[in-house]
Amino acid sequence: MELTKNIFFNTDKLIENSPLKISYTGDLFKEDYQGKLFIHYGFGLNWENVNELEMQKTELGYQVEIDLPQSETFNFCFRNSENIWDNNNGVNYIFPIEKASTDLIVIDNDELGLSNTRRLRKSYLWSKKVRLAVYKLIKYVPKILSGNYKRKIAEE
Repeated sequence: MELTKNIFFNTDKLIENSPLKISYTGDLFKEDYQGKLFIHYGFGLNWENVNELEMQKTELGYQVEIDLPQSETFNFCFRNSENIWDNNNGVNYIFPIEKASTDLIVIDNDELGLSNTRRLRKSYLWSKKVRLAVYKLIKYVPKILSGNYKRKIAEE
């Protein structure tokens, strides 16, 4: 997803406690540039946990992966090894971080967790049955259709 010109994320939303891959092809990215590029970043309104990582140069631009913590915003800018900055004209790049969705989390009231294991066991058995049925279809239907299948009749 392109969020601003020349900055791409591998996801549509920034979600807390998840990895984020950033690609940069901005002003500091040049085909013949041999120096290093760094992302300078922090979180929240006051730039907590400030850090700086070297980005890897690829055909698609400079890339880096960062783990997002629980925070309101992700703030960053870029600099190269000559200390030239791309900081969005002095206002930095700031994007909101969304809370992780808990809609699909099942809360089990069973203290021992037995209902959860029963549910898993049941789904496992059904998946085995489905795989066996698909295997039989793949193996026997072509034989039946071509007439090469001979049914074995037990002699009495």
